Order: sequence, then C-alpha cells, then structure tokens
Amino acid sequence: MSDFKKLQEIFHTLSDANRLNILQSICDGECSVSDLVKVTGLSQPLVSHHLRLLKENEFLSTRRQGPFIFYSVRDEKILYAINLFVEIFKDSKLLPAQTKCFCPTWMIKKFTK
Repeated sequence: MSDFKKLQEIFHTLSDANRLNILQSICDGECSVSDLVKVTGLSQPLVSHHLRLLKENEFLSTRRQGPFIFYSVRDEKILYAINLFVEIFKDSKLLPAQTKCFCPTWMIKKFTK
C-alpha cells in the first residue's frame, strides 16, 4: 500500500464524529466499552464498531482485565495533532471559537515546550 493510501485511511478513520468523540473521551485515560457507552450516549455495538476501526488503524491500545477490555490512546501525539487541526480551523473561523480543545491542557504544554 502506498504511503498516501495509508494516510488516506488514517484521515478517513478520523473523519467520523463518533470516533473523534471516542478519542476525546479517552484522552485522560483508559476506558472500557461500557464506560464509552455511558460517556458518548452511543449504543454498545456502535461503540465496539468504532473501537475496532480505531484499533485497526493503530490509534488505540488495549489491555484485558478479566472479561473487560480497556482502551487507551496509543500515542498522545495523536491527540495533540488533532488538537492542532482544531486550533487551525478555529483561527480560520471554520470552527466556532468556543470549540473546546481536543486534548487536556497538560498535554498541550507537554508538546509545546
């Protein structure tokens, strides 16, 4: 697969609002499927579907504890990169100024040192 084709897949994965919501929901730490169902308001099958796609495209890591699987962001730089897009498009007025940051302040500070 060409580099551009893989990059296209990555951006396609991020082009879904539900997947962005899931990523933002686990930005502070790992969550189980049931945690994400509660936070996002999505159905369990839909959350599981989006988690599978995010994991296949290497956005997420998993940890099993008994019957539960906990999901976490594989690399914090992913959240920071999404946050950069948010900031760019807020500055250009394509996103409302009140659009909240995608990652916590501590993470932004970590990458802007």
